[in-house]
Amino acid sequence: MATNMEDPTLEREYKGHRDTVTSCDFNPNMKQLATGSMDTCLMVWNFKPKMRSYRFVGHKDAVLSVQFSPSGHLVASASRDKTVRLWIPSVKGESTVFKAHTATVRSVHFSSDGLSLLTASDDKTIKMWTVHRQKFQFSLNQHMNWVRSARFSPDNRLIVSGSDDKTVKLWDRNSKECIHTFFEHGGFVNQVEFHPSGTCIAAASTDSTVKVWDIRTNKLLQHYQVHSGAVNSISFHPTGNYLISASNDSTLKILDLLEGRLFYTLHGHQGPVTSTVFSRNGEYFASGGSDEQVIVWKTNFDQADFAEKLQANQKKQTRRIQSHTDPDSTAVPVHRPHSSTERNGPFSHSTKQKTIDSSTALRNTHQNNDTDVMDIGPAMFSEPVRGMEDFHASPADRSLRSQQGRRQKQHQENHQQQDEPKYSSSITAPLEEQTIPPKITATLEQIVGQLDMLTQTMTILEQRMTMAEDKLKECLDNQQKITLQVRPSD
Repeated sequence: MATNMEDPTLEREYKGHRDTVTSCDFNPNMKQLATGSMDTCLMVWNFKPKMRSYRFVGHKDAVLSVQFSPSGHLVASASRDKTVRLWIPSVKGESTVFKAHTATVRSVHFSSDGLSLLTASDDKTIKMWTVHRQKFQFSLNQHMNWVRSARFSPDNRLIVSGSDDKTVKLWDRNSKECIHTFFEHGGFVNQVEFHPSGTCIAAASTDSTVKVWDIRTNKLLQHYQVHSGAVNSISFHPTGNYLISASNDSTLKILDLLEGRLFYTLHGHQGPVTSTVFSRNGEYFASGGSDEQVIVWKTNFDQADFAEKLQANQKKQTRRIQSHTDPDSTAVPVHRPHSSTERNGPFSHSTKQKTIDSSTALRNTHQNNDTDVMDIGPAMFSEPVRGMEDFHASPADRSLRSQQGRRQKQHQENHQQQDEPKYSSSITAPLEEQTIPPKITATLEQIVGQLDMLTQTMTILEQRMTMAEDKLKECLDNQQKITLQVRPSD
């Protein structure tokens, strides 16, 4: 199917963060973009030109990972303050917070059904939680160093994780066992991702490479060494045909996975590019960097109808591997490099590979002006629960609550002056002026204290269990040695 291939163009720049941008994600409804930063803030950027963007304040330290839920009603954020927050991305700034780990939380990821949340931490563990009540489900504990990234597979049956122990681990969600460990990286693993088909995984590393494995055979399929610095972030295009990577070398690289080659090199950031992600429909991708900027790009090079393109590629992929696969096997969407030199060293750059600079891209857009940002403080503790219930409510209940909310809003607007701006600075005033009665404050502090004690107790129990397991293993090893020594004498 013939398509008009065009180069990616810079769509818009967002300025508002006060430190390195660490993570970004598109709302599935394509109306918002969420970003996290070392400045401790979560920001939600609205795509409509005249709508203000929101800066959510609540975390006590750097925000290292953000993600929208599949429905777009929630944003999860992971922080160096050891907590995870679930936000409702509206002007009210409602959020709920929970102590997720005993060290920095590096990664958050929703399951595709929106019911579970996966977190990864410097405490060397991966944990799974329920979204609705933030109830702890289980922990995965076999990494030997910080876990920087963990992701659900598209069907939610598998989990992949990447760590500073230089390994990528594949887990079975039901058995909670590590199925396989990949040792190919020579540096820390910064991010891992599942291919949209669920049959492959990719990892980005500080060794400047991107690697792709087939998880059915546990074989390395592709090895890209196209960056000259650590690779911080990767994202698959929804068709599964392309992969984008962000690096300390100040560039974004788009890889053509079907051809096994570098497709585009993009220059847009001054300094390391720390985060990148494709939108759910693949029409856009975003990037964030140490220059505090967030850039939204229009993909352009894959403009065919998404469903038709996906179907055509599936047929193409099947044809490509019929010559060297079993007739009953499933088509592999990502193929091995065409030669051994491509696997072990940098891919030879095709003549079709292009370099794009944002200064050129800016000439195609006028949306590069500064963004109007509204600061939003943390809301009352009672409000997030109501928001979470709305998120899980049935469509009929949600519709009824929406109607009630509209009537209440109309009643409030009737008592305001007609010429008052819709998004005035007075919106944040009630949040700042709200006070909690002393008795409730004392009760809340007591509850928080008890929860902290429980957390500490659980931590001690975990440590004792680990010590007991180590002791048992030592005893078994000694017993085996004694048995081996006794047998020859017999």
